[in-house]
Order: sequence, then C-alpha cells, then structure tokens
Amino acid sequence: MSEQHNVVLLTFPDAAGWRPAFDEAQHLPGLRQAAALERSTDGLLEVRDTFTRGAGVATVGSGVLGGLVGLLGGPVGALLGFAAGAALGSAAEESRATEGGAGLIVLSPRVPDGGAMLVLEVREAAPGPADELAAKHGAAVERIDAHAFAEQVKAAEHKAAEDRANDERPGQG
Repeated sequence: MSEQHNVVLLTFPDAAGWRPAFDEAQHLPGLRQAAALERSTDGLLEVRDTFTRGAGVATVGSGVLGGLVGLLGGPVGALLGFAAGAALGSAAEESRATEGGAGLIVLSPRVPDGGAMLVLEVREAAPGPADELAAKHGAAVERIDAHAFAEQVKAAEHKAAEDRANDERPGQG
C-alpha cells in the first residue's frame, strides 16, 4: 500500500479521555503534528496541547548553516550568519504554525460540546495504528486527505479575507 498523507481526527464524546491518546499518538509512525482541542459544556473551545515532530530543527539547522557560511567573515561573521540563519528558520517554523492554526479553526465546529478532538497530521502506510489508537481510547476516527484539507483551509482563509474587505468598505455596515 502506498503512503497516504492524511489529517486524522479522533473525536471523544467526553473531554476526559483525550490525554492518554494524545501522549500515545506522538509515537504513531509517520506523525508530523498533533493538536488536542477541547470544548466545554458551555461551548468554549480551547487548544489544550500541541506536538510537532522535529520542532526547532529548521531554526537550529538554518542557524548552523548560516554560521558556517559566516565563518568566511571571521568570528563576527559566524555569529551574524548564525543569527540570520536562525531568524530565517524561525520564520519558516512560524509560518507553518500559523497555517496549522488556520486548520484548527476550520475543524473547530466538529468538536462536540463537552468533548475533545485530536487532530493528527500523519503520513500513513496503513490506517491500522491510528484506528487501533482510536478504538483503544473510545474515539471515533475520520480521515481527510491532507491536500484536500489544505484546499479547504485556503478557501476559508480567502472567504475570511473577502469578508474583512467587505466590512472595511466605506458605507458598509
């Protein structure tokens, strides 16, 4: 079976059961990111925890590469190169985090009142590991193709930008 890039949703009707599943999900093969969303009985949604495999690697890697290039300019060049590289790597990670936040906003209506949802971005060779995790912790499982989901998020962002532009026009509202 070929590898599938999916957004896997594990929905818990009761908010109490998500934590052990979240901790175990971090060891799923192919997991890239995970987030835990919880909604109170009065409808308040909260991002309870997040996990990103390899967080900080881009920042440190870019900093080291910049430092190596900066060695050509001596010790000060190495320091400046490291700082510039780390800043670029950090910006790349921040951009990825922002995109992830928009995805969570799109998924937020699916979190039941008094319940929770784990959102897992995973490259799956087979659905078994995530399905077993869901069954073990009493969660419903749903898969969305990651590319199709990215298009949904882009469409939602575009609609929000249009709505903001319409709200800012003179004579509106």
